[in-house]
Amino acid sequence: MKNYIPRPLYLNRIEPFIDKALIKVITGQRRIGKSYMLLQLADVIRKRNPDANLIYIDKEQLAFGNLKSEIELYQYVIGHLKQGRSNYLFVDEVQEISNFQLALRSLLNEDACDIYCTGSNARMLSGELSTHLAGRYVEIHVHSLGYGEFLVFNGLNDSQESLRSYLLFGGMPYLHHLTMDENVIFEYLRNVYSTILLKDVVSRENIRNVQFLENLVVYLADNTGALFSAQNISKYLKSQHINMPTQTILNYLKALCNSFFVYKVQRVDTQGLKIFEIGEKYYFEDLGLHNAIRHLDYRRDINKQMENIVCMDLMRAGYQVYVGRNGVKEIDFVGVKGCHRLYIQVAYLLPDEQTVNREFGNLLEIPDNYPKYVVTMDEMQNGGNYQGIKQVHLRDFLLTEDKEKL
Repeated sequence: MKNYIPRPLYLNRIEPFIDKALIKVITGQRRIGKSYMLLQLADVIRKRNPDANLIYIDKEQLAFGNLKSEIELYQYVIGHLKQGRSNYLFVDEVQEISNFQLALRSLLNEDACDIYCTGSNARMLSGELSTHLAGRYVEIHVHSLGYGEFLVFNGLNDSQESLRSYLLFGGMPYLHHLTMDENVIFEYLRNVYSTILLKDVVSRENIRNVQFLENLVVYLADNTGALFSAQNISKYLKSQHINMPTQTILNYLKALCNSFFVYKVQRVDTQGLKIFEIGEKYYFEDLGLHNAIRHLDYRRDINKQMENIVCMDLMRAGYQVYVGRNGVKEIDFVGVKGCHRLYIQVAYLLPDEQTVNREFGNLLEIPDNYPKYVVTMDEMQNGGNYQGIKQVHLRDFLLTEDKEKL
């Protein structure tokens, strides 16, 4: 049995569904820790029921290479069920089995076992699962380590230096097995990036122009947090004597999003949350992978790093994240969770009154009473409160799971 560091944030979200007649689907980017979530769940189940029969299939192991179709998956599971005992099925990287959803649907209908699986591609949900298992599965999305998890995994104390390490190296869980050597870590991260691009984007999405895909990733890395338009990219490429149809660019962007490598954040009107169809921003699942592709300069690009980290931390906390627009003014992030909402501006420093007026002023003009924050790495201005809007240090923001209690 492998050793692991628990991740209670996700375990607490999955536990209520144990032994419920729903397929539990754990999604997220490759190498993000989904397999270890299955191991943690298996241990929880063993503690609850020591006599439980656990069937574990890992499609990244050669031992399960013969399980390629729904029939082979179904027959394997049926052959390993134990009569008179509670049976649990765990399938890691289930999208590697063609028509897997048909086997899972049959096993669910037969009440044969309690089912858990992981997947590294969003098309699995938009296509296979939603078509055949609508209403019969629950998705738990796993992200790379948050800052608090990063401290635990790497045995660090909360400090400005630890935060800088997090902004540089990101939160891929395996990093705690490596020395904090920049060359070693980035060599590992570049290999992870290549694996994601090859297995979850190029192969899964039948990408033909791999060179352009790689250039597109570099473009996204250079323009993290900037308003984006496929049409503008197409015009830029033409100026570089590269002819690429807008639809192809959109298809490649969607393929990158399907692998959970990047996330598209749409713009909304802060008054009615109406989504604008044109102009979105893209952020990377893991800032370390971003830096392995296009190494950011800490001082010059710190606002980009902070934006990416804040965006992913909101997603990690369960918020739907948008870029806000209030009239002609932009709000960095609008987080929506159920009937709750919050607004966030991100600024490295607040060096002068003009910057203070801009960052706080944009939020002051929003006519509602939802929480509003300015996240900085600056010393607190006015005791951390400016006309009812809180200034929050990035470290405090990242270490507070319930953002409404900041």
